[in-house]
Amino acid sequence: LEAQRLGLPAYGGDLNPVAVLISKAMVEIPPRFAGVGPVNPEARQSMAVGSWEGARGLAEDVRYYGRRIRDQAFTHIGHLYPRARIPKDTGGQRGTVIAYIWVRTVQSPDPAWSGHVPLVHSWVLRKRPKKPIVWVEAQVDHKAQAISYHIREGGSPPPGTVRRAVGTCIATGATIPNAYIKREGQAGRMAETLMAVVCEGPQGRRYLPPNSVPPVEVPKPEWEPQGRLDGKAADQMPLYGSTHWSHLFTDRQLVALATFSDLLREVQSAVEQDAREAGLSEDKRPLREGGSGAIAYAEAIVTYLAFVIDRCAVKWSKCVPWNAGGEKVEHVFGRQAIAMVWCYPETNPFSSSTGNWVGQLNWVGKAVENLPAHGQGEVLQQDARARLRAVPTSVVATDPPYYDNICYADISDFFYVWLRRSLRSIWPDELSTLATPKAEELIASAYRHENKSAANQFFESGMRRVLEETALVQDPGFPVSIFYAFKQAETKKGETVSTGWETFLQALNDARLTIVRTWPMRTERTAGLRILASTLASSIVIVCRPRMADAPLATRGELLAALRAELPSALRLLRDQAIAPVDMAQSMIGPGMAVFSRYSRVLEADGTAMPVRQALALINQILEETLSEEETEFDYETRWALTWYQQNGSKTGPYGDAETLSKAKNTAVSSVVRAGIATSAAGKVQLVPRSDLDPKWDPRSDPSPKVWQVTQHLLARLERSETEAADLLRQAGSGMGDRARQLAYLLYQTADRQGWAQEAVAYNTLVTVWPTIADLASRPAPGQTSLLEA
Repeated sequence: LEAQRLGLPAYGGDLNPVAVLISKAMVEIPPRFAGVGPVNPEARQSMAVGSWEGARGLAEDVRYYGRRIRDQAFTHIGHLYPRARIPKDTGGQRGTVIAYIWVRTVQSPDPAWSGHVPLVHSWVLRKRPKKPIVWVEAQVDHKAQAISYHIREGGSPPPGTVRRAVGTCIATGATIPNAYIKREGQAGRMAETLMAVVCEGPQGRRYLPPNSVPPVEVPKPEWEPQGRLDGKAADQMPLYGSTHWSHLFTDRQLVALATFSDLLREVQSAVEQDAREAGLSEDKRPLREGGSGAIAYAEAIVTYLAFVIDRCAVKWSKCVPWNAGGEKVEHVFGRQAIAMVWCYPETNPFSSSTGNWVGQLNWVGKAVENLPAHGQGEVLQQDARARLRAVPTSVVATDPPYYDNICYADISDFFYVWLRRSLRSIWPDELSTLATPKAEELIASAYRHENKSAANQFFESGMRRVLEETALVQDPGFPVSIFYAFKQAETKKGETVSTGWETFLQALNDARLTIVRTWPMRTERTAGLRILASTLASSIVIVCRPRMADAPLATRGELLAALRAELPSALRLLRDQAIAPVDMAQSMIGPGMAVFSRYSRVLEADGTAMPVRQALALINQILEETLSEEETEFDYETRWALTWYQQNGSKTGPYGDAETLSKAKNTAVSSVVRAGIATSAAGKVQLVPRSDLDPKWDPRSDPSPKVWQVTQHLLARLERSETEAADLLRQAGSGMGDRARQLAYLLYQTADRQGWAQEAVAYNTLVTVWPTIADLASRPAPGQTSLLEA
């Protein structure tokens, strides 16, 4: 896509038909119809208005015919989504349902209760700032052996009835073991009951009890996806009896999705007829054979609309949670697997709110509208080696599989079963199999092989062959670019390793490719960094060239000397670019491997070739040494605080240990206390918590400000606002600020190693937002005149 955006001929390939069709929709189809105005009658009547350059005309038709499908679907199944009765206190009108909130139930194991009981993870429906909380109250009628559900506003809702997959009977308090819940699910005895209704009312969104909507008789679906959940897709759901794709949907959801899919055939004929009337050619070739006439255009529109159905499927499922904070429907893949959801919203396709058909349609239309739509593009369903051979002398950029991190083929079947139903006649080759191909997918998935070792061998040998092919076809005037965003670490025999990186880099080295440069590229959303410190925010761009035929041998000592000479400057460069601490270890792999891979082999003392794992261990060792050596740039009190933090964190420690440490750091406990870094009382010493720091502290009025103080005060003020942190940075000066940032890297490393998640997040956030606060600090303070103005 980016090659095409630059005006270059673009070639792509994948084994996975879902990825292939998405890529075709981005790279192949738009250039073929670039500049073509929309063919729908509504747009043709106003052709004098607007410009249809690029893929704008295509996007406009996607939206028009998508709305047409919506209207036709409503005539078929609109009655399955009756309007809700709004209470008389707000006019007694009817409102369009946004979502039905269902809860899964099982028969209580307590014989004192004869019916089903709900498995509720949370009773809360709305929890937003400046709005009263809305929740469901379950009322138990022991005499009638019945449970009813009511909507409450304000107050404190009780905890849910299921925690960590273990339930509690709301009627008797009896424990419902997870094994029991699974048995009930596998026996087909798990059920669902309506708990609440969310609707659009005359005064905004309303939450109503179940009896606000009349019961509806939903017909059995005439078609449903029959494939079995496999691999990662079968992570949890089969344990509860959901073994097939059809089990992930309610009957009403299946009817709705099938109805929209069926209507694609009708709209295809309409698009083709409108295209002819709009003057598109009578080219008889279909889209898959390079056609560009009315027939191919209609198939293109239907292809994009099939993606709308897929987007709906990911929201119209029984595995979707309700987001009480955002008051919206989420989607199935909160992670790269399909998880059990105890309470789920069933979306109304015909509402104008979260999860509706038009919302998903507009997303697809927006994507199409912004595609490059020029040049040449070709995407084929081929494995990487075959695709490389088909395009000799090319510039290769690739995003390879991340070892065993994501089993794309397994979870792609969720989308594939609907794409196949909707598009099999248009893309018969890509959609010929019942499920996505899995045996040849280049991942180290143990369940597809005899054991983990065999899976690792499959990945490493396959990756090496692909990289060897890459080295053969790559234009010698350009480097190979590989994007890698894998972070997984295990501890083996006291050594922290990353098998995914190790295996990939070993394949790279075996393919005689030398790393000449690496850069972290900010590719992921950074909001999560404030939540989970171990989340990568960057992909690592690895730039490679074929290793020189006359590359020399090196000894272990020569490698260590080269690493010690080159890694410190690489570390400083990465830090100057505000690389987040969470990304630093991954980012330093590149400069280190650039040294290692320039040699034909690195020999150990016994003459054997050093493996990549050992090289990575040495790179981490030098990184640790470099960071530790930087401690000498800090004042004595900060050095004491850093070591005390490494040993005790935020907890108290014996005064004797503090005194011994102070002598080693050429200071005294009294000096540390006087600096406001720690407190000492009753024979115990503790670092001052950030919550106890003086918010008005000014380093300019402190006789001897310490780096530790500046760092902790920056964090305390950053929690309030970036502006406050910038004010302090301006007061401290750039030199002290640079040392504070340097200390933040070291403190993150300690917190991450110790598993202190909140602390790690704090230090990682400080470094991540450093460019912003540094920019604010460089501006004149309010009421201050800059030098230029003076």
